Amino acid sequence: MIEKIALTGLLPEEIVSQLELTPAFRGKQVFSWIGKGVETFDAMTNLPASLRAELSEKAQVRCTSVSKVLTDSDGTIKLQIALSDGMAVETVLLTDREGRKTACVSCQVGCAMNCAFCQTGHLGFARNLTAAEIVEQFLFLEKHAGPLDNIVFMGMGEPMMNLEMVRKAIAVLTNKDGRGLSARRITLSTSGVIRGIYDLAENGPNIRLAVSLTTADPALREELMPITRTNPLSDLRKAIDFYAQKSGKRVTLEAALLSGVNTGEESARNMISFARGIDVHVNLIPWNPVGGLPFKEPTAAECKRFVEKLEKAGINVTLRTRRGREIGGACGQLGKTLADKIVDGKRLERQEKPSAAD
Repeated sequence: MIEKIALTGLLPEEIVSQLELTPAFRGKQVFSWIGKGVETFDAMTNLPASLRAELSEKAQVRCTSVSKVLTDSDGTIKLQIALSDGMAVETVLLTDREGRKTACVSCQVGCAMNCAFCQTGHLGFARNLTAAEIVEQFLFLEKHAGPLDNIVFMGMGEPMMNLEMVRKAIAVLTNKDGRGLSARRITLSTSGVIRGIYDLAENGPNIRLAVSLTTADPALREELMPITRTNPLSDLRKAIDFYAQKSGKRVTLEAALLSGVNTGEESARNMISFARGIDVHVNLIPWNPVGGLPFKEPTAAECKRFVEKLEKAGINVTLRTRRGREIGGACGQLGKTLADKIVDGKRLERQEKPSAAD
């Protein structure tokens, strides 16, 4: 059986080339329909019926499907996306108080970073997603919630370890002949892959960067985030400063607050020292519970004290509102509804984990 070409990860000229379309403007027509959320060739009404039939023999408009939809009382939506090889990922729609809708998309099946406080990291790593598999998460979320305002690469996996496909997905989503999403609406979140930060700064696209810092204490960060062993904090800070200056965009530092672990005075002082002098904004995220992990949610008093210490030191800081906790869609919880199926079915550790060395 011949595998059909997945069109959602292709630009107009690539559609023309791979499908050998003539005249060439047909590629732009197909691309435009995909950006509008069309899922079948029959719905592409400005294409001749004979061409639609021919295309359906060689290509597919969608290569993934939605296998589960979960909705939180706060309006958060989580989709479980079934992949063609039997694996699955999750993607989340977040809506803020102003009604802005953000797609939180995954870039890998599982994750190799093994952060101690994150559900996804405990699943292990299977493979990178293709550009088509990334783009389709966004399109499926728009189907469920209407036009979205932003996209964040903050779901399952480390975007910097699949930067080629992330770049391709961004190129598709921002292309003016398709979905036309503004690059200003895109954020990539990394656990701190230094070489990826420099690569993104030098080679684009010029999008917003967020770094999951969690703590600026070297020993503690190495314990919580093993990537620190090959990407030390001192070098990470230099990379963040470089990105902010090169891109002209303020970098977000994210910190999952773990009760009694990184919420004390010393942690606040370390965070202040790290952030001072570079163009950053600190986002504090009260840790969301994950079964089986040895951490506790921070109290309101812990969060308040931490915020006050940073504010007093002149650091730009925001305490994030928790969303999606009822459906395992909050920060650090992705993969929660997949864990049993993936671990018992296809071991994610079966492939060699990529190196995150600088």
